[in-house]
Amino acid sequence: MDWDQRFSIDDYLFGKEPAQALLKLEKYLVPKGETLVIADGEGRNSVYLASKGFKVTASDYSKVASRKARALADKKKVEVNYRVEDFFDIIWSEKQYDNVVGICFQFVPQEKINEVLLGLKAATKKGGTLLVHGYTPKQINFGTGGPKDVSLMYTKEKFTGLFNENDITLIEEYQASLSEGVGHNGQSAMIDFVAKI
Repeated sequence: MDWDQRFSIDDYLFGKEPAQALLKLEKYLVPKGETLVIADGEGRNSVYLASKGFKVTASDYSKVASRKARALADKKKVEVNYRVEDFFDIIWSEKQYDNVVGICFQFVPQEKINEVLLGLKAATKKGGTLLVHGYTPKQINFGTGGPKDVSLMYTKEKFTGLFNENDITLIEEYQASLSEGVGHNGQSAMIDFVAKI
């Protein structure tokens, strides 16, 4: 997928407000902690967290999305350290954060997702929070956002197979009506995962 092309619309593809799940799950984050937001797109989640006092680094592959994210941060008068980088080139264990947040990064091939999720764990400080939110395979029936490929979606089993039961704070599959720009709009099949590392 050409993400630069996808983000090259006048409006914000997923809106300017944070993901509904982030608002719901924010209470699990280390307050005002150093936070990494992966695949951040146009900045709605990183800007929100920065506005709440978190020290935020945000990463995305798309230069177009990063420009829009910087513009949103400027408009909201918050500071975010934006990095343009290839998701699959990141050395996750290089730096650790109090919080690692991944919202709807639904582009990781099945053969790489375990490596990526364990990488996100490696990027989370001991006592820190890893938060992942995304679509379940049932989303195919709704078609209101996310990929058209079931293998790119998440299940409870994917997380419970990789993480120690004692580390898992929350894991929940559910349906919700989303209104997050034109990209996520309508009844959706979601999963939330929170772990204390």
